[in-house]
Amino acid sequence: MGDVVISIDAELAWGYHDLETTPDRIGSAKEGWRAALRLFDRYDVPATWAVVGHLFLEDCDGVHGGHPLSPTWFSCEADRSVPDDDWRAPNLIETVMSADQDHEIGSHTFSHVLFGDVDREVGHAELAEWRAAAEPFDVEGTSFVYPRNWIGHRDVVAERGFTCYRGWGPERWYDDHPLRPLLKLGGWSPIGTEPPIVTPRIDEFGLVNVPASLYLFGFEGVPRRAARLLGLRPVVSVAKRGIDKAVDADGVFHMWFHPHNLLQPQGTERLDAILDYLSKRCDETDLRVRTMGDVARSVRTGRER
Repeated sequence: MGDVVISIDAELAWGYHDLETTPDRIGSAKEGWRAALRLFDRYDVPATWAVVGHLFLEDCDGVHGGHPLSPTWFSCEADRSVPDDDWRAPNLIETVMSADQDHEIGSHTFSHVLFGDVDREVGHAELAEWRAAAEPFDVEGTSFVYPRNWIGHRDVVAERGFTCYRGWGPERWYDDHPLRPLLKLGGWSPIGTEPPIVTPRIDEFGLVNVPASLYLFGFEGVPRRAARLLGLRPVVSVAKRGIDKAVDADGVFHMWFHPHNLLQPQGTERLDAILDYLSKRCDETDLRVRTMGDVARSVRTGRER
């Protein structure tokens, strides 16, 4: 019997403040956050919410003078075109904590810094600031998700008290093939390959790597619209195959997304269909939905035994 894990990169405007262009839907990402919570409650599914630490804050000076990247990195907060509650959203975090489900709140750094692109001093500052911001909420924080999956400074993550992180998924057989786009399209077809079941393992720093299996919004644009015209739902089909595979597997099927993804056309409908199927399979079998932290504790306990 395997497990299903769902992790969410909860970042609001911090996820794009360092880019030249920002997707329009970011302005409504808060509704995507609430929509995800409603669906998790409906289908009795817990998730790991990897939250950018700045969102815990009720107020701040917009400078963060003690941070190594201050003041340039935080100058985005002075952008009046972005509402304050896209930079600070403690009320949204409280909705996760008060939900019917036993959701886990993990870290997505303090200000969405790319760990693979900074030095250890910045990494330590980001995680120290995250813990300081989360402390008033009594959030322990054991799970870590790297912004844009750029993995780095795992030793720092371990030193700051985290026990697990979301790692890269296994390479697909077509990743290095010159016809990768075409082969990938075939993999998303109704008769395509199953997404991987991953095996969480403890790395050299004592962190449990819980690799990703499937990004729920990795099949977009023209291919998705074409599939829609044909009455196909490729991502839902792939997710269902992964869920079915997890029923008899010894491992984890790990799906992830961002709240703002739900603001794409049919985004909420996609998550609804996947969670509906997941809930039914859990009722029919011994399949479990667990958080990253739960999986990490099991792995570490198994090693101790």
